[in-house]
Amino acid sequence: MDIRSAPRLGLVVPPENPTAEPEFSRFLGSGMHFHTTRFPVLPGKGLREMLDTYNEVLPGVLAGFGMLPLDAAVVACSASHYLLSPDGDRAFCAGLSERAGFPVLSSSLATLAACEALGVTRLTLVSPYEPWLTGLSRDYWEKAGLTVDGVVPVPAGDRYDPYRVTTRTLLDRIRRHDVPEDTTLLFTGTGMFTLAALDELGGRHPDRVMLTSNLASAWWALRTAGAAQDGGPGGHPQLKRLAGAAAAREEHAHA
Repeated sequence: MDIRSAPRLGLVVPPENPTAEPEFSRFLGSGMHFHTTRFPVLPGKGLREMLDTYNEVLPGVLAGFGMLPLDAAVVACSASHYLLSPDGDRAFCAGLSERAGFPVLSSSLATLAACEALGVTRLTLVSPYEPWLTGLSRDYWEKAGLTVDGVVPVPAGDRYDPYRVTTRTLLDRIRRHDVPEDTTLLFTGTGMFTLAALDELGGRHPDRVMLTSNLASAWWALRTAGAAQDGGPGGHPQLKRLAGAAAAREEHAHA
């Protein structure tokens, strides 16, 4: 594919998020280019106030892409959209899409789209969030009609910080919990590095469905732009796994 002709994704991330771009780069492979803008730095604001402000300023942040021709945009900050509820999130993103002139979706709605495509109805949340935010996350998924079987909390040492969670901590926390075999593991949020953990867990449990906010968002972006849903030759194995499962289910539904 000519580099000029590849579809383009706009990515909106929190200012300190170290994870979204590296993971999107691995997922998208040669299937799609992405261009990033960041929410503003908000000194002195607590987390809840900061998340509310992200929603308030998001139209202006998206406008910062100017006339760059985008095929889609992902808001890679699930936490701010948990505040809206699924119906509120859909209405908000529909308004953003109309104003921007291209599809805009939150990572939380992209995750719901992946759940629907895969026929997922039950989740176990793997959450690096503070307990109150984990509660908001759980409420969001349950209001969307999904059953949450349980939560695997993943603090980073003595506090909750998704940007500091290590692969070893992530795997150790999952091992300590009795996770039902028929539940989907959902690694919440866009800021926790998950690729190494997904690879190891996928080797041990090849039939278990595992989703992350970034994985679901990359899949939605590729599908929406009409690109290869598995990321093309450079796409990550976990994306190929998700895209293959979604395609097989769709084919079965139309058989």
